[in-house]
Amino acid sequence: MTLFKLSRHRKYVSDERTYAWFELAYTTVDVCAAVLFVIGSIMFFSEAWLTAGTWCFLVGSVCFALKPALRISREVRYMKNDDYEGLAKRFENEH
Repeated sequence: MTLFKLSRHRKYVSDERTYAWFELAYTTVDVCAAVLFVIGSIMFFSEAWLTAGTWCFLVGSVCFALKPALRISREVRYMKNDDYEGLAKRFENEH
């Protein structure tokens, strides 16, 4: 079973609520990361704000790390729902 399969996304359009929540979370994290990086960049113009700016960059980086984690969690959820029985049958046939 391949992750990030386009046909799976089309199949789950009926699961609009779950897909919409994942997209909303992904976009929210993306915006937060961008805003934190802009704020951190502005803070670096003043030596008094260097530490706060560094923290903004760190939290923004964590947000950027969350983006692929959200995509992977969505794909794993879809993969489990899509072919759970088929995965079990393939496992039985191999052993």
